Amino acid sequence: MDWKTFQALLSGVNKYSTAFGRVWLSVVFVFRVMVYVVAAERVWGDEQKDFDCNTKQPGCANVCYDHFFPISHIRLWALQLIFISCPSFMVVMHVAYRDDRERKYKMKHPDSDKLYTNTGKKHGGLWWTYLVSLFVKTGIEVAFLYILHHIYDSFYLPRLVKCSGAPCPNLVDCYIGHPTEKKVFTYFMVGASGLCIVLNICEIIYLISKRIARIGNKFKRRHRSTAVRQEDYNSKEPFNNIRLAVPSRDRKDRPPSFKSAFKSSHGISSLIMEEKIRASAPNLSSS
Repeated sequence: MDWKTFQALLSGVNKYSTAFGRVWLSVVFVFRVMVYVVAAERVWGDEQKDFDCNTKQPGCANVCYDHFFPISHIRLWALQLIFISCPSFMVVMHVAYRDDRERKYKMKHPDSDKLYTNTGKKHGGLWWTYLVSLFVKTGIEVAFLYILHHIYDSFYLPRLVKCSGAPCPNLVDCYIGHPTEKKVFTYFMVGASGLCIVLNICEIIYLISKRIARIGNKFKRRHRSTAVRQEDYNSKEPFNNIRLAVPSRDRKDRPPSFKSAFKSSHGISSLIMEEKIRASAPNLSSS
């Protein structure tokens, strides 16, 4: 398997990932792919050759090895690394689809705006594609851990196994080559897989919480804008300001209105007429 090509393909996903996605990619390459290529393949190089049984019966060692190792650890981990990388290519394919759609749109409408401000930004369908890829990766990791646990009984590799299947003549003792070393690498790869599951779960929670916060901020801004528009409408309404109290100092500074001038002139003329009537009337009190 060409791991350099595998790394080049996955590196394209890195620029569309979040911080948790970048850490996940680093863990996959450093703690899983590198350990797999450098050390694990050599430890499990020819494990069937190192599987010794205390009998020379033809076919007995092969049957016992197939019973206790139905699938090799190293091949199972290679399949796991390939399967967990496939969902990440969904994101790359979705971005490529956006780029192609943007290119075709610009060819048809050269003077119009772009369809996407940034084709790699996780909005709309790309956000759902990224989220689904995280769920698929987590499910694959859990499924492979379950398969490994189911086949090898809690990831434990014993030094001695006993086999009694045909064509073995009786109960045969078989010995696994490098059992401690294989056990250490098994626990290491299982721990790295568990760490990747935790990172995927953290990224799922981060994406969902960020989406909820964005929706909440949009709702708040919309509610705030509607409240401001309602206040502006109430302030411009002419009938709301009829009964407003005017301070006395403001009243003094204002020019007299027609009604006040009419009342004052009417009051002065009535006083003059009353004085004339009193002057022309006879003085009845003297008589």
